[in-house]
Amino acid sequence: MRVCFLLLCTVGLSFGQTTFVERELERVSKVSGGVVGATAVHIETGRRISIRGTEGFPMASTVKVPLAVHLLARVDAGQERLDRMIELQPADLHPGSGTLTALFNKPGVALSVRNLLELMLLISDNSATDILLREVGGGNAVVDRMKSLGIDGIQVSRPTLALIADAVGVTLDNAQPYTIDAYAAKSKAVTAEQRAAARRTFEADPRDTSTPDGMTALLVKLYKGQLLKPESTALLLDIMDRCRTGDLRLKGMLPAGTKVAHKTGTILGTANDVGIITLPEDRGHVAISVFVKNSTLEEAEKDRGIAEVARTAYSYFLFGGMQ
Repeated sequence: MRVCFLLLCTVGLSFGQTTFVERELERVSKVSGGVVGATAVHIETGRRISIRGTEGFPMASTVKVPLAVHLLARVDAGQERLDRMIELQPADLHPGSGTLTALFNKPGVALSVRNLLELMLLISDNSATDILLREVGGGNAVVDRMKSLGIDGIQVSRPTLALIADAVGVTLDNAQPYTIDAYAAKSKAVTAEQRAAARRTFEADPRDTSTPDGMTALLVKLYKGQLLKPESTALLLDIMDRCRTGDLRLKGMLPAGTKVAHKTGTILGTANDVGIITLPEDRGHVAISVFVKNSTLEEAEKDRGIAEVARTAYSYFLFGGMQ
């Protein structure tokens, strides 16, 4: 089937081409064990393929891309400075991807906005994310920015601390700050039945979701320089190019050395990867968003599903989808 698909891409189908490729996306994505949504756009020509492109999927840490765009737009407007120092408080340290939590958990630490941005995108540090989300005005401010940029389908509602708590059944008192120890104590008290119920509720929650179409539109506009000043565009793409998570997702089945500027996201049955793939031989660039939700399989299977979708999209645009 793989050889047949590549041959069809090579000759270029003039009728029903997109439908065939989208059926292939559906087929290869089944290995993930969940519901998969994906949109891929060849940036230079605008050609696109998509499955469930208008359906909402939990963003998990891919929310850090629209957050970064909003932050850098504020920098471009003179409302924020990358060199501004922010002092970390004990309540700023949150569960998940915890370089800050593990290494800088005592008073007396200050980091620049630029350092927090790097930690957020490179290693998906949730503490850095929640600090920056607070500093830029919260989720509503990010959503308003997306709408002002003509991006639909992205909802940002909660900091990562609240999102993770909701997903695993931890009830937070929003009136008080939470240290790592206080959160851990609450988490221990959650029963297995409460966790299962919380997961079902989380997976049906429309908050903090994105459509594949919406996220991919954001990536296309980012690469084209339609969102930020050139220096901010270059900075964001450079950090995404150095992303240290998810090597087995978008990049997992692409030829060795393929350049992929991307950001991953993972929580419960959700695994995502969104980014920009550079095709060889000056064939252009592909903006792609792949979301998996409601999977009961191990992370390796979800990763493979994302990799299969990315390889299919890569082959389509490289061999036959650019006419």
